[in-house]
Amino acid sequence: MAEFTVAVADPEGGETYQVDVSDQDANRFMGKEIGQEVDGSAVGLDGYTLSLTGGSDNAGRPMRPDVRGPNLKQVLLEGGVGYKPKRDGERKRVTVRGREISDETRQINAKVSEYGSESVADLLGDEE
Repeated sequence: MAEFTVAVADPEGGETYQVDVSDQDANRFMGKEIGQEVDGSAVGLDGYTLSLTGGSDNAGRPMRPDVRGPNLKQVLLEGGVGYKPKRDGERKRVTVRGREISDETRQINAKVSEYGSESVADLLGDEE
């Protein structure tokens, strides 16, 4: 079974919440790609809509929105997700994961795109 850690960003509140999902809730993310929207009830945000913005796999390799599918691929990068050049014109071949969520994905980054009736902090806030 797939298990993910979903990092939910709240643009209005400026906070990020980490939620562990598994089983049926994790299946709602399977096959989705970066840029698509998912119902927020999978992470406990009923009435909300989440937009997928990125993620990483079990080894920490980032997902890139310009690489198709869920597989690993070596791409020559000039910058962006997965590589930050130290000087102008520098390029490097880096192994990254595609934009589709699969069993190999460990973390999913998402942001709230449509809000529900209750606040995100009330639904996902730490109960300490």
